Amino acid sequence: MDDTLFSKSRSQKKRDSKELQAMGEQLAALTREELRPLDLPVDLLTALDELRTLSKHEAKRRQAQFVGKLMRGIDPEPIRDFLSSRGQAKAEADSAFHEVERLREKLLQGEDAPLDAFFDAHPQADRQHLRQLVRNARLELAKGKPPKNSRALFRALRETMQNQD
Repeated sequence: MDDTLFSKSRSQKKRDSKELQAMGEQLAALTREELRPLDLPVDLLTALDELRTLSKHEAKRRQAQFVGKLMRGIDPEPIRDFLSSRGQAKAEADSAFHEVERLREKLLQGEDAPLDAFFDAHPQADRQHLRQLVRNARLELAKGKPPKNSRALFRALRETMQNQD
């Protein structure tokens, strides 16, 4: 059979190349320690290090193209899976952060039901300490003072939730 029937179109090659460049830029945002599980070739790691250090737009663009070229020589699937799992972990962490933020805001607005529900969901929580932080944070808010106890309440809620997980 003719090989030209099964070769990629020029547009598809460009899309693939741009995808590899984008993955390379995501990899460049990570440290070498974070990249260790991928077992990347040394020349690619060096190119990623160089990409991290560049600040000029055109130089970064050229280096990203070079990283994309180097990535054509390796299997992109493990990298795709790695970046995808990191994205999911970040989304979960962001969601948990926002959940704690919403809980704190409800508590500062004077609602006590969310705190009771929190204690039901987290029986190991230090009830006295959390109630004291809520009380002090409400007083801070009423007096217009800096949110020292509000921040402490956020940290205590987050740590309690993380300890249960």
